[in-house]
Amino acid sequence: MTAVALRNLVKRYGDVTAVAGIDLEIAAGEFVVLLGPSGCGKTTTLRCIAGLEDVSDGEIRLGDQVVSAAAYSLPAEHREIGMVFQSYAIWPHMTVADNVAFGLKMKKLPATEVKQRVRQALELVGLSELAGRGASQLSGGQQQRVAFARAVVLEPKVLLFDEPLSNLDAKLRERMRFDLRQLQKRLRITSIYVTHDQQEAMIIADRIVLMHQGHIDQIGSPVEIYRHPTSRFGAEFIGLANISPAKVVANGSETRVRLPSGIEITSAATGFAVGDGVEVVCRPEDVQVSETPLCGPNTFSAHIIASYFLGNITDVFLRVGDLQLRSQLNSHLSFPEGQMVWTQVSPNSIILIGA
Repeated sequence: MTAVALRNLVKRYGDVTAVAGIDLEIAAGEFVVLLGPSGCGKTTTLRCIAGLEDVSDGEIRLGDQVVSAAAYSLPAEHREIGMVFQSYAIWPHMTVADNVAFGLKMKKLPATEVKQRVRQALELVGLSELAGRGASQLSGGQQQRVAFARAVVLEPKVLLFDEPLSNLDAKLRERMRFDLRQLQKRLRITSIYVTHDQQEAMIIADRIVLMHQGHIDQIGSPVEIYRHPTSRFGAEFIGLANISPAKVVANGSETRVRLPSGIEITSAATGFAVGDGVEVVCRPEDVQVSETPLCGPNTFSAHIIASYFLGNITDVFLRVGDLQLRSQLNSHLSFPEGQMVWTQVSPNSIILIGA
C-alpha cells in the first residue's frame, strides 16, 4: 500500500527550480531517506510533503488523498504528519511531559488519554524517569528524544525528519542513528528522512533516494546504491571510489576496458558494446595490496605513494603507471613510501557506468 506518492513534483522559486519534476512512491511503514548535497532539493521536497511549501506543478498524495497540487494545498495541520526538525524546537520553560503533551492538549483530548499517551511515548524513547524534568536541563540527545516523542504521540500517518541529528556531537549522533532506526522498526510509521550524511542514510534507510540538482539520481537499498551506482555522481557521493574514464575494447561473458594510460582492466559487468565510453569504478576496500606477487586478472605492480594509519584501517595510495589508486586495508598492514608492491581488483568488484 502506497502511503506517500509524488507525481512530477516541481517547486520553483522565481527563476530557480529547486525540485525538477520528481516521481516517488513510498510504501506504508517504509523508512525512506532523501540524500544529497546542499541545494539538491531534498529539504524542499520534504517541506512540500509537510505542507510548509506550495508546489509549482505536479501533485502529492497521502494515501488516496491529494494534499498538494498547483492550484490546491491542504493546510499542514490537517495532513496527519509529524515532523522532527534540525532544531529541537521544544519549549525550554516546560517539563518533558508537558512538551510531549502540548499537541494533545491543543486537540482538547481528555486528560486521562493525554496522560496515558504521554507515558507511552516517553517509555518508547527511554525518558520515563525524566518526565518531570525541565526541558532546558536535558542533554542534546535527550532533547532530540523529546522532539521525537512529541511527534509520535500524535500518532501521525507519516513522520518527517529534517536532518534531526546534525546538531549533535559525533559520538551521540552515531548512537542516535541506531536508536532512531530501531524505534521506527518498532512503530512501523511511514518515515521520510532528509540528510546529507551518507553513513547516516546507510544505517537507517530501507531505501535511499539520491538527489542531485533537483532530480532523483538513483533509488535503491543502501547496498544497491553503494555497490551498483548508476552515475559518476552517485559513485563519488556515496562512500569512496577510484574512478577513471575508459573505452570498451572487448565484450562477452566479461567486459574488457582500456584506460587513457593504456592499462586494460576486466570487469564482470556486461551489456556494453566495443567502443563505448564508460566510467570504471572500484571501491578502496576492494583493492588488494601485497608484498608478494599476486595471480589472476587485474593484477599490476605498483608503488606506494603514501600510507596512513587510521586506527581501524590503513589508508594506502598507490601508483600503477600513470594511474593513482586508493586502497583501505587491515590496520595491521603498513607499507613505507616508495615500496614496490602488487595490487589486484577482482572483476566482480569493477563497476562500469555508461559515460
